[in-house]
Amino acid sequence: MKNAIVLTGGIATGKSTAAALMQLLGFRVIDADKIAHKVLNQCHKEISSAFGSEFVNNGIVDRKKLGALVFANRDKRLILESIVHPKIRAEILTQAEKQESFGKPYLIDIPLFFERKDAYNFEKVLVVYAPKEIQLKRLIQREGFSEKEAMQRIEAQLPIESKKENAAFLIDNSKDLAHLQKECEKVKEEILKC
Repeated sequence: MKNAIVLTGGIATGKSTAAALMQLLGFRVIDADKIAHKVLNQCHKEISSAFGSEFVNNGIVDRKKLGALVFANRDKRLILESIVHPKIRAEILTQAEKQESFGKPYLIDIPLFFERKDAYNFEKVLVVYAPKEIQLKRLIQREGFSEKEAMQRIEAQLPIESKKENAAFLIDNSKDLAHLQKECEKVKEEILKC
């Protein structure tokens, strides 16, 4: 997958906004979160069996309720990942093969790329970065989480600083939207030079 660039970051670093801006700049984007939401509902019977029927309503998984459970319990999170991740990975790879046929750089938005790096064989990584204290503030404001709930989600991922160190490309999203747009434009030029 020589044209693939993984777009990743941490929760509340602004990855989705950066992905949308990169799309506006002409990049095609495979969205692992959209794939995950679809797969989650496809796996509703397995999820009901593993976690209880209260997590599924009419074939739709209650993501917020399930999220509260799995982010508070690492073992439960690993069970959920074992159910959905193989299917998510297969769909990402299917879509990536289609994108390769165009012969142009494209992005694969994989939120937990570094956490699941063993599952993927992509070399170029673009990290959307914001310091941990900004992640915490954004997560509390955006989702209405308590500080404890927000920290559980942040700490369930590898530290953003270590992701930053392993990036081939970096978008700094520690300021406002105008700054983020300039960062995306800068990275676009860097990618096109490769």
